Amino acid sequence: MEIMGKIVSGAGQGVYFTQIDWVRQQCDAKLGFKPFPGTLNLEIASDDLAVIASLDQKKGIELISPDPTFCNAKTFPVRLGKIDAAIIVPEEKVRIHAESIIEIIAPLNIKAALNVKDGDSLNIVLLEE
Repeated sequence: MEIMGKIVSGAGQGVYFTQIDWVRQQCDAKLGFKPFPGTLNLEIASDDLAVIASLDQKKGIELISPDPTFCNAKTFPVRLGKIDAAIIVPEEKVRIHAESIIEIIAPLNIKAALNVKDGDSLNIVLLEE
């Protein structure tokens, strides 16, 4: 399933989250890569918002914090061109973005690898769980 979005700037918190040891270890074990520092933020086209909303109801691949006071997250494998990546969905209590914004982690800097910038459109392919 393809999802269309526009690249937008984020709040900068993805850099912190993607560099936490347990996050890096679980991404490597469960997704097959250690995430590049930071996330790519996509504002999803209105036609695809229902697909994104449905992710909350799916199990996904869970990233579980060893500290019960810290947030957990779910991930959903995606592909951007030839890049394997994942949508990351933090627990609802800590979400800072509007419902139309998703965050994507990958083993490399997606913007540099695809030569894209804020405002550019990008298609991602949501892979089956």
